[in-house]
Amino acid sequence: MKKSYRIPVGIILSILVISNTNCSKNNSTSPPVPDVQLETSATLGKYLVDKFGHTLYFFAGDVSGQSTCTGNCELSWPIYSDSNLQASSLGAGLSLTDFASISTPEGKAQLTYKGWPLYNFAPGGIQEGVGQITGDGLDGGLFLLAKPDYTIMIGNAQLVGNDGNDYTPPAYTSGSVGITTYFTDARGGTLYTFANDSASENKFTKSDFSNNTTFPIYDTATIVVPSTLNKALFTTTNVFGKTQLSYNGWPLYYFGADAVRGNTKGVSLGPKKWPVAMATTPPAPHQ
Repeated sequence: MKKSYRIPVGIILSILVISNTNCSKNNSTSPPVPDVQLETSATLGKYLVDKFGHTLYFFAGDVSGQSTCTGNCELSWPIYSDSNLQASSLGAGLSLTDFASISTPEGKAQLTYKGWPLYNFAPGGIQEGVGQITGDGLDGGLFLLAKPDYTIMIGNAQLVGNDGNDYTPPAYTSGSVGITTYFTDARGGTLYTFANDSASENKFTKSDFSNNTTFPIYDTATIVVPSTLNKALFTTTNVFGKTQLSYNGWPLYYFGADAVRGNTKGVSLGPKKWPVAMATTPPAPHQ
């Protein structure tokens, strides 16, 4: 006669619990890591990183929206490429409408953010470590941390006036050739000062804003600048109820005919009448 054995109910329940727990673990999946996401620095605020956590950067020479870091430059600043970026692959706080893809001079696909081509930093060909921000402000302050909330950015290019001729400060002589480092907004729109203004006083804009389409004021109360600039020199000026950003006392303007990013057409409208705003712009006079 065969003996029958009874397994205690407690042991059976334990086996079922363990089995269900293992199944749950096997069936659970971790959410995918975003292709681009935001990290936060205690001193620099929010900034963009790639899917591996490596910091992303802008290059001031790309103010026109085209990649100009080529040859030896690309050895230390490899482009960031993502040909299949989707809204679902972005981290919180980022919008797909701010991203696009361009073709570099070498024919590679490079991701852009708000029109600025994106780069990693690899000094000596070695990728910067995760969580590091060692590339910010390098190469004469032309490589800058890729932040989502700049209100001031830096362009570095030849100034070309509305007449198609080259210009270079401080003389702004027609035909003068030379690269200028100047201020733009977050999307590469050139910022100007008006020679007739005085400290924190806009003398151009009419009270009814009827001439604001010619040289629109830079209307913002938010001040987020690259770490290479002195934030304390940026203030705001009240212009008939609107808030105009100023630098070193000079109210800042756009030029209405600068239809695309990187245009600097305003520099040819009168000798030194509408110079681009620069870090070296002297304080506005008190008159």
